[in-house]
Amino acid sequence: MPELTVGDTAPDFTLPDAAGADVSLTTLRRSAEHGVVVYFYPRASTPGCTKEACDFRDSLAAWAAAGYAVVGISPDSPRALANFARKQSLPFTLLSDPEHRVMEEWGAWGEKKNYGRTYTGVIRSTVVVGSDGTDGTVRLARYNVRATGHVARLRKELGID
Repeated sequence: MPELTVGDTAPDFTLPDAAGADVSLTTLRRSAEHGVVVYFYPRASTPGCTKEACDFRDSLAAWAAAGYAVVGISPDSPRALANFARKQSLPFTLLSDPEHRVMEEWGAWGEKKNYGRTYTGVIRSTVVVGSDGTDGTVRLARYNVRATGHVARLRKELGID
């Protein structure tokens, strides 16, 4: 599936969270005044993914004050997500997409290159979707981002800093 772009309607989804409870984009949009930051990451508890998650954690008060909810999606099992959230004290929702269905719909699953090797996997990406009070369109979409510094750049682009 191609990448989402600004103005696209974000595909709805329902995925299990770290406790195994189903969470939908619709529900997340209802909980946020301005929008939902949906970020896709390859694997819980790896160095880059931990750095990115902790950056979101450390700036969560600013995201919340600006009216945004944050949710991370990976192919990890709910159990792995629960361990990751507990170890890193992550106070935001983590969702499990082991079949990559949502990642494919959102353009976050595809061909990657790493150290000269080509393979299929999670493309580290972030998409900001309008809240329930809006039309739910994509407000910002970034693909192939780096874990380090990404959250700060997002905050700057959205005028949160």
